[in-house]
Amino acid sequence: QVQLVESGGGLVQAGASLRLSCAASGRAFSRYRLGWVRQAPGKEREFVAGMSWNDFTSYADSVKGRFTISRDNAKNTVYLQMNSLKPEDTAVYYCAAGEKICKSYTDPESYDYWGQGAQVIVSS
Repeated sequence: QVQLVESGGGLVQAGASLRLSCAASGRAFSRYRLGWVRQAPGKEREFVAGMSWNDFTSYADSVKGRFTISRDNAKNTVYLQMNSLKPEDTAVYYCAAGEKICKSYTDPESYDYWGQGAQVIVSS
């Protein structure tokens, strides 16, 4: 069983930056698909960013150019650097990991493990 522990959420003003971190247990981290998904109040879960096991990345159009997903395999950690934050980025952000390398890294349904969520609030 893989455990994911997130950190780094908070309250910021529009235009600011935040970095979310997600530390994972497990020995096969370097072969995980990794992703970030968010859910705003009253809205459906939304894909934000994903990374394949061999470091291909994909982003939602709404965050492209502002957010960056990265991983540090030595630390078993995935990051989401969020720049130029907007009020519409306000949501609970979840990190996710998937074990089978052949599955999608952009479809939230394809992930096997989830973090507890980190609240991000962007004020205008």
